[in-house]
Amino acid sequence: MDNMPVVMIYTDGACVGNPGPGGYGVILVSQSSNRRRELSGGFRMTTNNRMEMMAAIVGLEALQLRCRVTIYSDSKYLVDSIELGWVHKWKSNGWRRNAKESAVNVDLWERLLDIRSQHVVDFEWVKGHSGHPENDRCDELAESAARSGGLAEDTGYVPSRVRADSSNTTARPKVVAT
Repeated sequence: MDNMPVVMIYTDGACVGNPGPGGYGVILVSQSSNRRRELSGGFRMTTNNRMEMMAAIVGLEALQLRCRVTIYSDSKYLVDSIELGWVHKWKSNGWRRNAKESAVNVDLWERLLDIRSQHVVDFEWVKGHSGHPENDRCDELAESAARSGGLAEDTGYVPSRVRADSSNTTARPKVVAT
């Protein structure tokens, strides 16, 4: 495990209205080669939480080898759901948060858990809009993507609910030259 590449992934999601047009921004930094890659994309109608999740998913899906990864996000929803084990509890309870409430964004949680299992991943929360250079850049990428034309459909988004059997959000990210 010690020979695995080490990658830092910085992420952010944004929505113009919530729900509304949304985007995500991702920066991947390889610790060994110091290579940096930026990715972004967006959807016509989605939520901020879905875009926060998509940023992490797209970052992990961009990796070509098994890596040791730290994902930095300003989303407490994303970080706490993983690091505090909430998502595993929801999954073991048939994607229910409790007796009365179903979990939301199940399509993306399943996708994230699947891709996460291929790497060694830690999530760390960073305060948003606080002068963190990579988080600020991810915010710019996400905002720009949300406001761009020709946005894809987020097939998993359902107003106020996310269907457990919905199709994945599958649009490919835009690679931003750095």
